[in-house]
Amino acid sequence: MDPEKLMTGISNEIEAALKAMGKAKTPEEKLVHSEIVKNLCESLGVFLNLMGDMMPYDDDGESIPF
Repeated sequence: MDPEKLMTGISNEIEAALKAMGKAKTPEEKLVHSEIVKNLCESLGVFLNLMGDMMPYDDDGESIPF
């Protein structure tokens, strides 16, 4: 799957979970949504960290001089 589509999808799910958390009535509902947001943010962080780790390399896997 395309990483950009995956990150966009996760971002959209985070936004939806935040909206649902804002509409939650009970503390238990808010806790469930906050855990969903936390897990989604951690998942998105994995992709962002990977992108950050890959930035110093070009398509051939060689280091780009600074």
